[in-house]
Amino acid sequence: MNNSLLVVVIASGVGYGTPLLYAALGELVAERSGVLNLGVEGMMLVGAVMGFWTVQRVHVGSTAVLAAAIGVAALAAGAMALIHAFLVVTLRANQIVSGLALTIFAGAGGLSSYLGNDLNLSGSPARHQFTEPLPKSLQDLKIVGPILFGQSVLVYVSWLCVVLVALYLRWTRAGLNARAVGESPAAADAMGIDVARYRYVHTIVGGALAGVGGATFSLWLTPQWVDGLTEGAGWIAIALVIFAFWRPTFCLVGAYFFGALTALPFALQAHDVHISGDLIQTIPYSMTVVALVLVSTAVARRRLGAPAALGRPYVREER
Repeated sequence: MNNSLLVVVIASGVGYGTPLLYAALGELVAERSGVLNLGVEGMMLVGAVMGFWTVQRVHVGSTAVLAAAIGVAALAAGAMALIHAFLVVTLRANQIVSGLALTIFAGAGGLSSYLGNDLNLSGSPARHQFTEPLPKSLQDLKIVGPILFGQSVLVYVSWLCVVLVALYLRWTRAGLNARAVGESPAAADAMGIDVARYRYVHTIVGGALAGVGGATFSLWLTPQWVDGLTEGAGWIAIALVIFAFWRPTFCLVGAYFFGALTALPFALQAHDVHISGDLIQTIPYSMTVVALVLVSTAVARRRLGAPAALGRPYVREER
């Protein structure tokens, strides 16, 4: 029963959806403060390459080096996000242009590829990688075993992140302030909220989560480094935030749906069902284009629940 097509697709969807979930949560946090970050793909790739470099170069216990790798990935991607925040918050550059520039700079063929080649990371498997920590007896339970218990610790941490982000945005003063900044920065400023600081912090945290999502690829799903490892996952994560109506819990469902679409061709091939895998794999990217078109219009943004000031620089003198 655990080898049935449905169970395999759902279990694999949870795995493939996990990096999307991290990146989507990061994008959601940034967008709730009014900053649109189209550099997610580049930040994921930088996180992936630096996380992989850490496990290849640091020689300590497996648990310690994996924790360090996640930290390094988050810091590296957070540094990229800091650049984006400086450009769009301090210099008030166009957020779309800045994000695209960072993806080009750091993405496949850019900084991440340079680091991978210069550090001689290609062609070697990860010395340490995340595995399934729970007992085999739990993993072998019918249906729920592979879906719930046959996953990496990164999956369980991502669930915790969903809860924390949801509670933060809804029930904490800082989270409510961040939402106020994203809705009406002028009103938030009048209330004494530091708009620039909130946007800086949330953009950097969002970038760090994207880096963890990238490291999920290089340290668990495909424990190696190759150029363009994330294969456009950052763009899907951006669309996922829109489809989730800027809600963390919906991000979880959407991430696993997109993850299942990614896993479906492989599962079908394993069950001797041969269809065009390329056709199925184009679906998430097609939906990404649709989502970006939708959110580009003011009417659609209001109906979808987008933050009112999303993508708009704030200048105090213009109040």
